Amino acid sequence: MIIGKVGKDEKKIKFELDLKCSKCDKKVPGGMKTGENYFDTDEFKIEIANFKKNYLCGVCRDKMR
Repeated sequence: MIIGKVGKDEKKIKFELDLKCSKCDKKVPGGMKTGENYFDTDEFKIEIANFKKNYLCGVCRDKMR
């Protein structure tokens, strides 16, 4: 999954997040990508924190629909 800003012809950085569903606490794979210039900025850290706080696994997401 790509998160954040990735410019045209910009190098992408792959990283792993320790993701758990915020509803059922199930651990899910957290392979992510972002742009080299956006990685490790304050805006990036805020976006990752919000993403982790609000993440739902596929089962919980489908139950809400």
